[in-house]
Amino acid sequence: MSHQRLTRGAFLERATCAVLALSAVPRAAMAQTDWSKLSDDAWKKRLSPERYAVLREADTELAWSSPLEYEHRRGTYACAGCDLALFSSATKFDSGTGWPSFYTTLPHAVKTREDDSLGVPRTEVQCSRCEGHLGHVFDDGPPPTGLRYCINGLAMTFHPKSLA
Repeated sequence: MSHQRLTRGAFLERATCAVLALSAVPRAAMAQTDWSKLSDDAWKKRLSPERYAVLREADTELAWSSPLEYEHRRGTYACAGCDLALFSSATKFDSGTGWPSFYTTLPHAVKTREDDSLGVPRTEVQCSRCEGHLGHVFDDGPPPTGLRYCINGLAMTFHPKSLA
């Protein structure tokens, strides 16, 4: 049996290809799910208790608690409930708030609704596919939009840009 030594780059490239190949089946299945028909029990089976609280009960994670606040690689942020691509890393900025913040969304990725649950009018941001609670949008962001999408890290996953 012959052993071939892999360089770090070759190893990472092969590992990335393997992960992408393995993740293709679940992602395709997720795109075909009828999200409006999932029961609370089904959501509880799909999500961790912390993610369920944020996505399905509109909870808010503690500021500075999400690893995604410190994510600086190129890639896409997707909904942790249904894997719909929501934000590009190119639109992420450091808002100083402790939550991942973006100045725009990907097309047709989110929908908004008025939220006065704290007695103060705010605009809630939801995933357009599964209607999971993501966070809120404010009008104190940077150019070019002037918007700050303040998003719970638990509501998202990160997909690094492929090496190819």
